[in-house]
Amino acid sequence: MNTSTQSMKERELIALLQSGKNQDLAFRELLNQFQEKLYWHIRRMVIHHEDANDVLQNTFIKVFRNIKHFKGDSKLYTWLYRIATNETITYINKQKRKMATGIDQEDGSIAAQLKADSYFDGDEAQIKLKAAIDTLPEKQKLVFNMRYYDDMTYLDISEVLETSVGGLKASYHHAVKKIEHFIKTH
Repeated sequence: MNTSTQSMKERELIALLQSGKNQDLAFRELLNQFQEKLYWHIRRMVIHHEDANDVLQNTFIKVFRNIKHFKGDSKLYTWLYRIATNETITYINKQKRKMATGIDQEDGSIAAQLKADSYFDGDEAQIKLKAAIDTLPEKQKLVFNMRYYDDMTYLDISEVLETSVGGLKASYHHAVKKIEHFIKTH
């Protein structure tokens, strides 16, 4: 990886995490830098605060276990986003299987779930936007969230999702059109 892509502070943090020296301190620094961003990335996909916290915890457990294997072929934050995204998709797929087998019988509407969530303080427009986003196919949802909410570049998103920039631009464009249509018709 081009060392100019990573900041000196990031390279030092990675070196500390991988060396095992002062690893607790280094991991706390990693948490301080990325915990909130990753939480919101996950939360936008799983809705409930408690579920987002569980997925975030699983994400950081994976990061802790696998940091020694980080080669620096990508930016640290894109590697973290990839792990968080994969953990989120795994969680969502488990929830879908539960729903299909009838284990989890609750009101499935996004609006009802968000209104019932004591950690959500959004207004009707935010609920409507979230409902529109949740109608998107999984890949479009991920691309839209990372581009719109996380303000990630297409290049960084392509590293996280391991796909082409052109495909991402098309996915984002289609997602925006579907969201606009949903908001106009609902």
